[in-house]
Amino acid sequence: MTRVTFSTAVLTWAAEHGRKDLPWQKNISPYRVWVSEIMLQQTQVNTVLGYFERFMQRFPDLPSLAAGELDEVLHLWTGLGYYSRARNLHKTAQLLISEYGGEFPRSIEGLAGLPGIGRSTAGAIASISMGLRAPILDGNVKRVLARYSALREYPGTSAATRQLWKLAEQLTPPAELAAAYTQAMMDLGATLCTRSKPDCDSCPLKTGCQARLLGLQDQLPVPRPKKVLPEQHTCMLLLENPEGKVLLQQRPAQGLWGGLYSLPELDNINQLPQLLHSLQLTESGRRRLPPLSHTFSHFRLHIHPWLVQAQVTGVAEVTTIPQVWYNREHPPTIGLAAPVKKLLRSQAQPRSI
Repeated sequence: MTRVTFSTAVLTWAAEHGRKDLPWQKNISPYRVWVSEIMLQQTQVNTVLGYFERFMQRFPDLPSLAAGELDEVLHLWTGLGYYSRARNLHKTAQLLISEYGGEFPRSIEGLAGLPGIGRSTAGAIASISMGLRAPILDGNVKRVLARYSALREYPGTSAATRQLWKLAEQLTPPAELAAAYTQAMMDLGATLCTRSKPDCDSCPLKTGCQARLLGLQDQLPVPRPKKVLPEQHTCMLLLENPEGKVLLQQRPAQGLWGGLYSLPELDNINQLPQLLHSLQLTESGRRRLPPLSHTFSHFRLHIHPWLVQAQVTGVAEVTTIPQVWYNREHPPTIGLAAPVKKLLRSQAQPRSI
């Protein structure tokens, strides 16, 4: 297919079958498109819907996000994962207010230079909200083009990515069609050209799709090479005071669960007396809780939680780590790591040990 026939086929299909009621498709603005695209990175649409609505209720525009507290941003992000996205949202909002006059740059290069915005996200913002001609290559589009061109290597390699970007650039129509085309390509990948069981018979590109013509649509794209995830273990402590509140500590801004509040951790439970001493707490009982595991992109974490009843005996050692006694009945607006949130919910009522 030529660029014209390719884009015409996609746009004609989308006019009848494309998604038109997603919340970020209403009142389109660079801000709303930006937030939605960041949320949708490595996250499915159905998961994002509720988060986007709640985020927009609290932070309806760029100035409100820039003026907001990072803790509240992370609180609204709790459960979405990849929390660096939320930190970069807040950082970029403040940068746009302080250095760009509250306006988004109107170029791919300018957008891609902002924290957390890569080339594809910049293309989506530019095309959907600014009407600029800009190719994108998110996960859905990458899958469509990998099948369409019968790419025979894993799309995540540098060489494959360059090849797919070149194809995306060649097939993207002129600026006046950019917004509709960008959304149409994302819809095509999300609804027809899915990871498993692609609906090739309904696809507008079936006559030119090389994977279909070769009978390889179920084998392409080439999956990521499998690797064995390293295993790590940690003890998480629910230090519960007589009022039923649980001690949480804020993690460093960088690294795992950066900026979120989490439970104190130990390599093993035998280190508990030393920790309690540093916190000026005494133990009146403890109970092992059921273990749980959490898988990250690069390792699997096995969590061994303990519920420890503790009382404050004095002033804790001076520490630069922010901490809070978390009230589970009236929780503060702070960001929580998903396993921590799960543990707090599982122990929602104070219990004797």
